[in-house]
Amino acid sequence: MVAQSHQCPPGAPSILTRAVPLGSVSESRTKRACDVAFGCALVPFVFPVILVLWAIVRLTSPGPGFYSQVRVGRGSELYRIYKIRTMANNCEAKTGVQWASKGDARVTPVGRVLRKLHLDELPQLWNVIRGDMSLVGPRPERPEFVVPLSAEIEGYPERHRVRPGVTGLAQIQLPADSSLESVQTKLVLDRYYVENGNFGLDLRIMLGTVVYLCGLSYARVRRAVWLPNPLAECETPPPAEIETLLRGDPVTSARESSLAESDISSCGGAQ
Repeated sequence: MVAQSHQCPPGAPSILTRAVPLGSVSESRTKRACDVAFGCALVPFVFPVILVLWAIVRLTSPGPGFYSQVRVGRGSELYRIYKIRTMANNCEAKTGVQWASKGDARVTPVGRVLRKLHLDELPQLWNVIRGDMSLVGPRPERPEFVVPLSAEIEGYPERHRVRPGVTGLAQIQLPADSSLESVQTKLVLDRYYVENGNFGLDLRIMLGTVVYLCGLSYARVRRAVWLPNPLAECETPPPAEIETLLRGDPVTSARESSLAESDISSCGGAQ
């Protein structure tokens, strides 16, 4: 059983259906072939884990084990993402659509562990194999947020030139979105990836994801796998708290700093 969100907010199609230039066709085909190969190779190892997690969620909180939400993909096309539910079922019925926050009361006890280890993301492997997503790319966003963010932030739709990713350059270097300013900061890394992404960078990001899940600080993750830091070249410096995380002073556990990073909202039912 899968909890599903509504299809799309009122007014979204007029913005989301605007033409978005796509990336190189040849590069896209190569990346797609790698996604399918890696994705199929991971299925035998990941599928049993997903079944166990689904059962644990079903046994420990009311509601379905899986949930799905509409997200914005490549070329601003809408698709449905699949994850393990980590919040109370139908929790947005009272709160409305909102970003998750650190210590969010809507997150179940089991959900906190899953989000901390990013195990709730595993069903997205199905989205990768289907072609909705890539293993590496900008974080997929909900249309309820894409519409206002596209209106407020210049260049925001550029991140939709490539498929969204399970992991990405911004996801393992910066904490979860919490404000318009934090989205603008992440967009710098997303646009860098759109313009400069390649097989070598993808491998480093995937390796960096493993390092990230070990609990290292953002700065140490970047240094460990030689990730680029386009924020250093910006004319406008990032917010002070972001700059501190990028320097790694003080050393902050990436796992602890991004408790809410796992999802914008992992509720079941209507969103």
